[in-house]
Amino acid sequence: MERFLMDSLLAWKATPGRKPLILQGARQVGKTWLMKEFGKRSYTHTAYVNFESASPLKSLFKADFNVNRILAALEIETNQKILPSNTLLILDEIQEADGGLTALKYFFEQAPEYHVIAAGSLLGIALQNGSSFPVGKVDLLEMKPLSFLEFLSSVGEERLVAELRQRNWPVISLFHERLTELLRTYYFVGGMPEVVATYLHQKDLALCRQRQAQIMRGYENDFGKHVPGNLLPKIRLVWNHLLGQLAKENRKFIYGQLKKGARAKEFEAAIQWLVDAGLVVKVNRVEKPTLPMTAYADLDAFKLFFVDIGLLNAMGNVDARILLEKNKLLLEFKGALTEQFVCQQLCHKTKLYYWSSNHTAEVDFVFQSNDQIVPLEVKAEENLKSKSLKVFHERFHVSCALRTSMSPYREQDWLTNIPLYAIETII
Repeated sequence: MERFLMDSLLAWKATPGRKPLILQGARQVGKTWLMKEFGKRSYTHTAYVNFESASPLKSLFKADFNVNRILAALEIETNQKILPSNTLLILDEIQEADGGLTALKYFFEQAPEYHVIAAGSLLGIALQNGSSFPVGKVDLLEMKPLSFLEFLSSVGEERLVAELRQRNWPVISLFHERLTELLRTYYFVGGMPEVVATYLHQKDLALCRQRQAQIMRGYENDFGKHVPGNLLPKIRLVWNHLLGQLAKENRKFIYGQLKKGARAKEFEAAIQWLVDAGLVVKVNRVEKPTLPMTAYADLDAFKLFFVDIGLLNAMGNVDARILLEKNKLLLEFKGALTEQFVCQQLCHKTKLYYWSSNHTAEVDFVFQSNDQIVPLEVKAEENLKSKSLKVFHERFHVSCALRTSMSPYREQDWLTNIPLYAIETII
């Protein structure tokens, strides 16, 4: 399968003054595969070390940060000569080695000629626990599950992907039904690479669901391995209520739904752990859609979205037929799934917020595009009523208002409808 981040890795390799690169992302999103595939395609040799499994190397950086000593040890471990001209050095799960992140600073300062990529599934947790981060000495890339366009590319629809990227609406509209069917499939399969590979090779949705359940169990096992004991029950409580929180009509996270009398102070650390682990995305309410939006974010009001729509459906044990056959039984949950999908396609490209006004109007997402504020209303099917979006437009006089739905592309006076399958192309 193809990952669009490969282009970013190629650009990194060609950049003058290149820094060591940190690839972040939740477990199972394909970081290791991408790094190794990049090495295979772009270098003569690849030296790969996983600090989670290479126990003796966990103390590699304790003595000092002498790059020559470090390289000598890595060459012995990998049985691979590490040359600056043609070798990619991959340091996987680097947070497992004491001082591993700090060592990247010395590669940049003492040996910038080497091509070094580090990755870690729980880097955010490591930093939360006091690990030093080499600010200004590394480049950063974040990896998410496959987007819908990556999924299309993987199932052999590269020409459709090219037209979508060009936003060639006259051609795209001819294949609207085909794209809609593929989108419903993506709702079930999601973007976790192992699940997508299962779908590509087996075309067995029941087997896909088994793979999803295995990934979910892996995440839950991580809680026991990496979470302090006093925080563990709170994380499990938040995790087990994610689906119920999203299924509510307004999606806003309500502490009282976790347990009677629950307060923010009690669960803030648990939510932040899940955010830092890359397992949830936090979307705050913005009180006033004015630049910079971070200054007007309401930190006490937010929605929590999941890392992947396929895993979210697995968590809810949603039957494939309900999604693929346009079943109306989902009712409000179908709106939650659609917001989940949109968030998943956009959150790695821009910071997302939502807007509400005294419970009378709510716009699902608001984001900044260049110097403009853009409101985005999400519709699960083809309902094109946009009352809240109109309130927002009339109150704040934005120049661009977007709605996304299962309907084809259309421009209507003050707003533009983007089909859901093309939402990734708006940024």
